Amino acid sequence: MLELDKAKGVLRRNLITAEERRENDAEHGWHVTMFALVLADYAPPGTDIARVIVMLLVHDIVEIDAGDAFVYDEEAKARQPALERAAADRIYGLLPASQGHSLRALWEEFEARQTPEARFAAALDRLQPLLLNFHTQGQAWRQHGVTSAQVLQVNAHIAHGSETLWAFARNLINEAVRLGYLNP
Repeated sequence: MLELDKAKGVLRRNLITAEERRENDAEHGWHVTMFALVLADYAPPGTDIARVIVMLLVHDIVEIDAGDAFVYDEEAKARQPALERAAADRIYGLLPASQGHSLRALWEEFEARQTPEARFAAALDRLQPLLLNFHTQGQAWRQHGVTSAQVLQVNAHIAHGSETLWAFARNLINEAVRLGYLNP
């Protein structure tokens, strides 16, 4: 349990809306889990929201060791899978075997995006930072020279989890361009 506290020290690139500072993984995990509760009606019919919530709680634990790769950094993204697998071996290995295997299986399911639950969880995991970037006037996007084409590409898999949320995300991206928060 103390190992999980380290997630509070893993900084992400996006800023929080309450003050001008970067979000950490623990805050992201809580926030995106709340997205699942509030936006459950936009999941495909039959989606097990409890399973989505557990996936969202465990999906970034590996970043305690692997760090958070900036989603628009292709080099960092290419290195991330190996780093995360090694982190999963260590961190989930700290638990009793049955518990560790169960939680790691949820992490692997999330990563594979083969089930409706994993696709919806992954959609929410992309929607949350998109929303934060928009409501901080695109500060992280502008700081790193991110373009609307990059944002559309990185977030396109939202559609696999929820067409409705993808329509919302596309409108948000278009509005961000119109307002100058995001380079066209």
